[in-house]
Amino acid sequence: MGRLTPGAPHVPLRHNRPFLLLWSGAALSLLGSRVTGVAYPLVVLWHTGDPLVMSAVSFAALLPLLLVQLPAGVLVDRVDRRRLMLGCEAARAVALAGVVAVLAAGRFSAVLLAAVAFLETSLAVVYRLAERGAVRNVVPAEQLATALSRNEARGRAAVLLGQPGGVLLQSAARWAPFLFSALAGLASLAALLLIRGRFQERRTAPPGSPRAELAEGLRWLWRQRFLRAALGFVAGGNLLLQILPLALYVLVEEEGRARSAVAVIVAAGGAGGIAGALGGTWWLRRITLRTVLIGGLAHWAVLIGAMVTTSHPLALGALFAGCGYLTGVFGVAAAVQQIRTTPDALQGRVAATSQLVATGANVLGVLVGGLALDAFGATPVFGLLGAAMAVLAAAAAATPALHDDPAPPPRPRAPTDTPPKETDDGRQRTP
Repeated sequence: MGRLTPGAPHVPLRHNRPFLLLWSGAALSLLGSRVTGVAYPLVVLWHTGDPLVMSAVSFAALLPLLLVQLPAGVLVDRVDRRRLMLGCEAARAVALAGVVAVLAAGRFSAVLLAAVAFLETSLAVVYRLAERGAVRNVVPAEQLATALSRNEARGRAAVLLGQPGGVLLQSAARWAPFLFSALAGLASLAALLLIRGRFQERRTAPPGSPRAELAEGLRWLWRQRFLRAALGFVAGGNLLLQILPLALYVLVEEEGRARSAVAVIVAAGGAGGIAGALGGTWWLRRITLRTVLIGGLAHWAVLIGAMVTTSHPLALGALFAGCGYLTGVFGVAAAVQQIRTTPDALQGRVAATSQLVATGANVLGVLVGGLALDAFGATPVFGLLGAAMAVLAAAAAATPALHDDPAPPPRPRAPTDTPPKETDDGRQRTP
């Protein structure tokens, strides 16, 4: 949908055909990635019984999150986003079809799996950065927050469904998860083909060198005082939250509880994340981004600190659901602020830099969490995490750059039920 002029009526998202196709195609693509993300280590372990080989393949699947983000951001800002997404899905389907053929023939190659895992994650990074930049070009500005809220909920639902789905498909046939993901990629490709119009604004300036363009994106992000400061605190929160599930696993082992308790607690956290993503727009209409950031950190501190007092699965599930809710709200707030304030021509590079900071924090969180749990055990680590979150909240409240918080976005106009008309270039306009 093209940008609408101020005051023009617009259709609800449920009638916005380009957005619905983009959303559903990306949902299938993301679900397929989550299914294979579980399948890679399982198929390696079942074929070799070697945890070291399993770890190597899992590492290959995660490595692009550190290596590919920044080059992918430059690529997304240099070429046509729609064509780039089509190429990613086609290449992913072909690579996964190769894995299906090898496994269905009764053969196995850890090197092949590692290479395909690296390629699939690399393509997924490019696809998601392009899709993130495309959203603002298929919905009007007034609906951007709602659209991103639905995108955030979509991602959390994919995690919630993809992990058990991958295990179930793997149990049916070792090649089944990869076939499912390949078909999901083809369905996503078909959805993209049905969308007419552009996924970016017209670009008139000739592209510079990739290094210069990357530096341009980094300079722009560095000059945004609020966004830069907020990103630092989000990265700190991500680091601490990455330790949380590890502490849960250790606590379950320490207490001698059934491992099914982990599934219940993690599912509660996932459900809370979906609810938070869907409710993120409601909060953004009523409070400032600064309040979301500081209040979220403070509430995380309370919820995680309360985990020191209990080991009961239902109580932990409720606390994890609360943490998940806040994470969902944070995801929406971060996406809205980044996409709304970043020029279209810089969307890929700025989003890639933000994702790289968050990904690096996650990797560091795993390392720090392992050391802390080995030294102190689960319950003391919950206390340390709660205290660290409280320190982050206090630091955020005292940070001058966060006082530049922009005003909350205006409430959207009441939608009209009049269907949109399409112009010759595929963009939509209201009568």
